[in-house]
Amino acid sequence: MKRKAYITSTGSYLPESILSNEMICEMVDTSDEWIQERCGVKERRILKDKDKATAYMAAEAAKKALQKGGISKDDIEVIIVATATPEHPFPSTASIVSEMLGIKRAFCFDVSAACSGFLYALNIGARLIESNAYKSVLVIGSDKMSSIMDYTNRNTCVLFGDGAGAVVLKPTNNGFGIGESLLETDGSGYQNLYQKAGGSLFPATADTVLNKEHSISMNGPAVFKMAVENMVGCCKNLLEKHQIQKSEIDYLIPHQANKRIITATADYLEMKMEKVALNIHKYGNTTCASIPICLDEWSSKFKNGDKLILCAFGAGYTYGSTLVTWNSGLEENV
Repeated sequence: MKRKAYITSTGSYLPESILSNEMICEMVDTSDEWIQERCGVKERRILKDKDKATAYMAAEAAKKALQKGGISKDDIEVIIVATATPEHPFPSTASIVSEMLGIKRAFCFDVSAACSGFLYALNIGARLIESNAYKSVLVIGSDKMSSIMDYTNRNTCVLFGDGAGAVVLKPTNNGFGIGESLLETDGSGYQNLYQKAGGSLFPATADTVLNKEHSISMNGPAVFKMAVENMVGCCKNLLEKHQIQKSEIDYLIPHQANKRIITATADYLEMKMEKVALNIHKYGNTTCASIPICLDEWSSKFKNGDKLILCAFGAGYTYGSTLVTWNSGLEENV
């Protein structure tokens, strides 16, 4: 049987500091009712430590995944970090995480695909294992969204929080694991959701800082419309392409962008909400971290052979879906 990658262990990290809707209301003209109705967020976590950022959270999530799986750091051959808020423009955040974990000589790199980043990274990690080149891959999604947030802009500051999630991938030959995927990009709408300054086109100047161009810029209505269309669409297309029935899917693990988007995706799949991973009310949109945090929080619910659909939509626009047949480790692996 074809060699596949499976998720052998999960871990997550959420900062202790809570930023509630009531606290947001003291910063901008909004209300708890409006925020919950429009996006489903009640509170979010913020990493307040000035000397800690994306790499710290990534390393903490990774430590928990390694500990939970009884996996030695010396076994890790590849580290992939998905992030929209890298520690520095270079080197890669994955390089810094490897040093924090004490992992030497691993193949380390970052993936930049905004909110779809973890899904992209997961697929890259899975294909590396399928190729027989590697046997142990650490995939992490981590973002300190508060570092690029304008807390005077109510259209964006209500949505995002900080956090990290991690999974360890290993090979299996039992047919379970990370299966079919559909990953796509439509660059035509990139300016509807982006951080304008800080790159090579608009390097940092006094004006870019004064104009808050290092914070998230978002055309909310345009992004919402495309997110619903493509979160639903990528699930629909994946199932149709591989002739999978909706009734075969046991759980939906969606990116936590907006509760209304998640509900629309669940409605298409005809799935009851108790089978849909949901934590946006607790953490907001943690970008690359949202799916692995959900996997960590929900992993105890999954049984061997359960079918999960992971789906995401993010800036770029990037979007995609992946089918995972859960492997609890009860079957023989390679």
